[in-house]
Amino acid sequence: MNTASFVQKLNQKRLNKDEILTLVELVLDKPELMHPLITTSFEQDALKTSFNASWVLDHTLRNEKTLLLPYLNLYIEGLATVQTESCLRPFAHIVQLTCIAYYKEKHFSFRQVLQKKHLETLTTLCFDWLIGEHKVATKVFAMTSLYYLGLDFLWIHPQLQGILETEIHTGTAGYQSRAKKTLDLLQKQG
Repeated sequence: MNTASFVQKLNQKRLNKDEILTLVELVLDKPELMHPLITTSFEQDALKTSFNASWVLDHTLRNEKTLLLPYLNLYIEGLATVQTESCLRPFAHIVQLTCIAYYKEKHFSFRQVLQKKHLETLTTLCFDWLIGEHKVATKVFAMTSLYYLGLDFLWIHPQLQGILETEIHTGTAGYQSRAKKTLDLLQKQG
């Protein structure tokens, strides 16, 4: 499949899980499709036409997260423009994967490529997602990302703790569960 037919497939009707996984395998076999995949993800969000590309991107990076690294600037710069909740959820999940790779796994390639400016941008975005009017999955991914980012930026943990302690009682069950786990981690960091 060439780039044009790949993008055409992404822009078709809503894809089912099997179709998503087929496209994931294609990207894993042809990493040069990452650039059109990322740009199509942001285009679909801007046009509010679909979220196929963001789903394919998320599932691709679950399999091979290093495919993001050559396009990290493009990806991080585009995050600030995302508006559609259906696209924001997979994007926030990718940020969480990135933070886990950088902080928890200490993945060499991520440690080499991610710069302070990237981490600062991710911090701002995650706080916006956490305190904004967003679905619970986006907030949960932001919590985890902020916990890890707070290992470098010491001011994050007190801010995160304050927000979670204030919001935990009004959040959904999923929000409360992740907030409790995050607060427990923050207490251990103490």
